[in-house]
Amino acid sequence: MHTLEFTVLVGMGSLLAGFLGSLTGLGGGVVIVPLLTLLFHVDIRYAIGAALVSVIATSSGAAAEYVKEGYSNIRVGMFLEIATTVGALVGAALALHLHASVIAIIFGVALIYSAIAGMREKPDGAGDAGPDRIATWLRMDSTYPTPAGKQKYHVRGVPLGFGIMFGAGILSGLLGIGSGAVKVLAMDQAMKLPFKVSTTTSNFMIGVTAAASAGIYLSRGYIDPGIAMPVMLGVLAGSLVGARILAGATVRSLRLVFTVVIGFLAVEMIYKGFFGRL
Repeated sequence: MHTLEFTVLVGMGSLLAGFLGSLTGLGGGVVIVPLLTLLFHVDIRYAIGAALVSVIATSSGAAAEYVKEGYSNIRVGMFLEIATTVGALVGAALALHLHASVIAIIFGVALIYSAIAGMREKPDGAGDAGPDRIATWLRMDSTYPTPAGKQKYHVRGVPLGFGIMFGAGILSGLLGIGSGAVKVLAMDQAMKLPFKVSTTTSNFMIGVTAAASAGIYLSRGYIDPGIAMPVMLGVLAGSLVGARILAGATVRSLRLVFTVVIGFLAVEMIYKGFFGRL
């Protein structure tokens, strides 16, 4: 495959990845890593390096729109970034010492769990379970826009969410996925945030998490500009389109996309990992 063909095809795939990542809060990296490794046969560590760059681009592109529209919970995002950033540094250090097949299998298992958990539906107003002492002290309760006007919600389970976010950070550094899947589930299931708030706050957070681990990959030479550039541009464009569509999307459709995409990619990554085809 010629360089121009490779660049165009990677850019088109990254456009779709950014679109899906923006809509679901996954961050694009969850599609980029399998795309590069399975379809273009890129070494998984270089794929992770490019994915981390794309995750930063997704966060930069979509997060600004979501903050302006009033979806993202800035206080929740900034507080949880403490856990994810430390975890990302730990995960990036681990990734440099594990075989590619092992990383692929861990990637797949994490995504299967995310797909199963993502199918559990919670009414979008289920966050109104009353105030939580820690969340109230940190002033995390907020509102988000709905067709009927601004809807109030309460944040719950702050310690549990903080612990899950540390694990999400490790996955981000280890797998280059931004760990948006785990972030969304932590905020949606553990902290009882409305689903749209969870996905948009995840997009706000993933850039900082990815930047922490990207530095380690850069220092080891695993970020190739020839791969990272088309990936970054494609994901950035896709994330901006996704940000504009999110407001009109239903929670049920977002969960369906979330589950189908990561479930399919999980099976592929585990299969390739077990049979040593990465």
